Amino acid sequence: MLKYAIATHNDSNTKAFTLIELIVSISITSILAVIAVPNFNEFIVQLRVDNEISQLHRMLLITRNAAINSGHKAIVCPLNTSFQCTGQWQNELSAFVDVNDNKILDANERVIKIRAEIDISDKLVYGKGRNKITFKPTGQLSGLANGTFRYCPQSYKKHSRGIVLARSGRMYQSSDIDNDGIDENRGNKEIKCE
Repeated sequence: MLKYAIATHNDSNTKAFTLIELIVSISITSILAVIAVPNFNEFIVQLRVDNEISQLHRMLLITRNAAINSGHKAIVCPLNTSFQCTGQWQNELSAFVDVNDNKILDANERVIKIRAEIDISDKLVYGKGRNKITFKPTGQLSGLANGTFRYCPQSYKKHSRGIVLARSGRMYQSSDIDNDGIDENRGNKEIKCE
């Protein structure tokens, strides 16, 4: 077995690093860490955004399928303490089948899925003044025209992503169409939360 230590004497059985080798290896490690840490933070943010968008997309698909399968409207929204929909999309989101069509989660209605609130420093917005998404039993959206969910991480605006919902009930995730590093919708508009 080899012993690694700083050599203090000249023994032919001892294998060791010299002080110069130790300083050089620490210097190289430090330089690599300085280069890698900022890129690692950006990578973690990108993973978080991608994960949030994927979870939201799955929740919307599950809710649409529940509306089609149950024959009743299904709603996705952030609920307040009175179980009414609010426009606070960054809070916990609930999906439920609205059997009596009163746009409120009642005790006899089935909750399909609950999604935890997003990171406190990030933003999740949906349309202007919209407080719910309602799918009809046909799978189409009820009410207003198309809408876009926009997820924007703080201090990393170029990693913002979105989900566009069409009136047909179909949806798609944004992508970087023009290869500038920023996601756009199919109309080539950049995803922004302002």
